[in-house]
Amino acid sequence: MKDISLKHFVIVLIAMTIASANAVAQVKVYAQVESNVDIYVGQRFTYHIIIDGENKPGKVDLSGFEKYNPLSEGNRDFSQTSISIVNGKTTQNVVKRYIMSYSLVSNSKGQIKLDPVKVVIDGKTYLTNSVQVNVLQPGTTDKLDLEVYFSTQKCYVGQPVLMTIKFYFAGDISDPQFDVPVFRRNEFDFDNPEIIAQGVKEHNFGSSRSLLYSQHRVKHKGRDSNLLIMRKIVIPKISGAMKLKPLTISADVAVGRVRDSFFGYQNKYKRFLVASLPLELNVLPLPEKDKPKEFYGLIGEYSILAQANPTEDVYMGDPITLTIKIGGNFLKPVEWPDLESTPEFAANFKIPSQKASPQLDKQNRQKVFTQTIRPDNNKANVIPAIPLAFFDTQTGKYSVIKTKPIKLDLKPSKRLTTADIEGKDFAPVNKEIEAIKQGLSANYENPEVLKNMTFSPTKAWQSPVYALIWSGPFGLLIFSIVVKILTRTSPEKIIVKKRRQACGKAIAQINKITSTARSQHSELAVSAMKQYIGDKFNRIARSLTGNDCYETIIEATGDNEIAEQYKQVIEQYESSRYASMDINIDSQKTKDMINLIKIIEKKSKK
Repeated sequence: MKDISLKHFVIVLIAMTIASANAVAQVKVYAQVESNVDIYVGQRFTYHIIIDGENKPGKVDLSGFEKYNPLSEGNRDFSQTSISIVNGKTTQNVVKRYIMSYSLVSNSKGQIKLDPVKVVIDGKTYLTNSVQVNVLQPGTTDKLDLEVYFSTQKCYVGQPVLMTIKFYFAGDISDPQFDVPVFRRNEFDFDNPEIIAQGVKEHNFGSSRSLLYSQHRVKHKGRDSNLLIMRKIVIPKISGAMKLKPLTISADVAVGRVRDSFFGYQNKYKRFLVASLPLELNVLPLPEKDKPKEFYGLIGEYSILAQANPTEDVYMGDPITLTIKIGGNFLKPVEWPDLESTPEFAANFKIPSQKASPQLDKQNRQKVFTQTIRPDNNKANVIPAIPLAFFDTQTGKYSVIKTKPIKLDLKPSKRLTTADIEGKDFAPVNKEIEAIKQGLSANYENPEVLKNMTFSPTKAWQSPVYALIWSGPFGLLIFSIVVKILTRTSPEKIIVKKRRQACGKAIAQINKITSTARSQHSELAVSAMKQYIGDKFNRIARSLTGNDCYETIIEATGDNEIAEQYKQVIEQYESSRYASMDINIDSQKTKDMINLIKIIEKKSKK
């Protein structure tokens, strides 16, 4: 018995070891980048971490990639489940795959090696393979030009400086990539300016920070060009002479047209790069001498104005609306004025602790604060001056400005006490309560005044109030049943509705493709075209292949040429979904796809 038990134990142990080994081997983690497209200096490229055997993300350590400024491009689950039936036996096959994508950028040309990355999944650490990337130097062209400058080259620590970027481009460009080295400097904080001009929008141009921009048509160096003006507030945190690397923009510029086998003629693009001149910023420290106690960090030029309403016929305790307007070149750091710290305010006025949020008056470049105050005594006949401290960059000195005092026409009044309210001649009344002369008694002691409040179902049924209470829910029930009967839909109606909306839905999805990231174009196009066939002809869209769509179109329209074109488009874009091919779909290609769908829609109704 001992030998048999030992043998069984060894077999079980071996089986568990093999199972454990298979379980570990099921998960594979590796890395790859696009291999079918050129990668240029200053241009972001996609780095994929592929997890085979799992359908959930892992914890990725990209600390070694800091010089490539990694940005997440999102994660996608590419798991697939298929069911096969052979000789009556159903088999379900599950393939798990999860892809985590990041965009990187290199600022130097030549071969670079992306070292292995640690990925933790369910407590286990996996190591990806290293990846070699060849980074090319883009060409230059007079169709691109770039200007970058600061509003001042000499400033103080904490002073907001406006950085303006002007990007000129002539002709058609695609996939512009912005590299702004100052955004990677820890010596600065950043913010968006308060722009008043119309047409200003906010967008992230791939520089890891959003920029406010506006677009214009201009004449630049004798050529009709587009001008993209971008602005950002740069706030230095330390003093010193700052030398900043040039800002660069790379883009695919149309250099001609070539014939495509399916879509006809399309633009031929080539990658070009344009760089600005180096930037310099001399940052001075704020002096400690003569720093006022009211100073909390405002740097620049500011103004302050106070208004009150009402100021006439005011009595002690009356509410007065106090409006304070602070103007300046950068209003975001402006805080609520500290009224309580002014002795005259604290002694003569009641100031609520709760404060309303300030309003921004962009037209007048002011921040508006509104507060209700109340005179607390008969001496509160003047709203005292309100100070504002800031460092004046023009003079290089601290400045404290104040509002003008506001006179109040305060009428004398007396503060009422409890004795004033009760009266000086107040005396306790006798225990016995007198009856009013008219005969109404002040209190009752006899049981006749009691009212019978016992609940009766019969009375409740007859009472209009109770009838409304019980009939309301019953009426709602009847109404909901009627609505359900009138609006119910059958599976046949749902299918008819999907068929009717299939064309419009597909066209809307295709029109959105050009506004998305280039790396997502292929996937969105395939999804929209398959979804159209699925909705139009009652098929499961996710399981369709190019051949399935071909056969369905042939059956519905009898047009072999259209079916073949539809199949080619799906297969062309589908081949790039897992191989990370970067296919750009422009407006002409979307029009061709929409035209195909409209032809199928028209012919399938005949």
